[in-house]
Amino acid sequence: FSAEQEAQALRKAMKGFGTDEDAIIEILTKLNVSQRQQVLITYKSSIGRDLIDDLKSELSGNFERVIVGMMTPTTMYDVHELRRAMKGAGTDEGCLIEILASRTNEEIRRINENYQLQYGCTLEEDIVSDTSSMFRRVLVSLTTGNRDEGTYVDDALAQQDAQCLYEAGEKKWGTDEVQFMAILCTRNRCHLLRVFDAYRGIANKDITDSIKSEMSGDLEDALLAVVKCVRNKPAYFAERLYKSMKGLGTDDNTLIRVMVSRSEIDMLDIRREFLTMYGKSLYSFIKGDCSGDYRKVLLRLCGG
Repeated sequence: FSAEQEAQALRKAMKGFGTDEDAIIEILTKLNVSQRQQVLITYKSSIGRDLIDDLKSELSGNFERVIVGMMTPTTMYDVHELRRAMKGAGTDEGCLIEILASRTNEEIRRINENYQLQYGCTLEEDIVSDTSSMFRRVLVSLTTGNRDEGTYVDDALAQQDAQCLYEAGEKKWGTDEVQFMAILCTRNRCHLLRVFDAYRGIANKDITDSIKSEMSGDLEDALLAVVKCVRNKPAYFAERLYKSMKGLGTDDNTLIRVMVSRSEIDMLDIRREFLTMYGKSLYSFIKGDCSGDYRKVLLRLCGG
């Protein structure tokens, strides 16, 4: 890998009349995030121009968004997406839920730091001013990045938690959402998997079915996302991708964000889960749903 070579090749692809999109896709998809960052710096030092500005002026639409996303450091990409989800009219709740429910404590910590540096206010402040009621409380809880990340399971406590969830929902009239939040947003993964097993024994139904019948709207979506990420994160992302493309129209925000943000983390696992869950490959799904350079770059991120 030579940052100098790649920088020159990118400049060549954009210089003069017309843009060689295929060359840009070829160069950027074969590099990883840290290599792209090196190219970014080298481009500025050897060519004296800003690579992202050049890309923005040469490309457009969803294709541009994917390429700029790929050129953005991982944490900053999450920061920009969270901000985009809240600023302006309306809120993209799905984006807030997806990022906050699926990132590790360490990732959340970095997101919080960078968010404040970038925008001069905390992520929590923006969430509080942009969302409301119990949904807001779940997001604020997830924003603390304070989940137990150990692997210890206390069987008695797991049984107790399961009973607590049952009594907070199915067993009573109305729902004690705080109980759900306290358990689902703080306990470690191994413990929660045991809780979900115990819950099925007590309630005779899966925890996800209870959440669906007890909650609604954004709160339901948020808690379901937490449960799905605990059980199987790649399957959660496979479902996000499937829903972004199935039916009429495409939810490009979600499609781009998941493809860009997971491409180097668990894309192989996501592809495997997608095939298992929907009987079609993610590759063929993207192929049938997108077109042009946008499709080309997504297929490269997806990989064979």
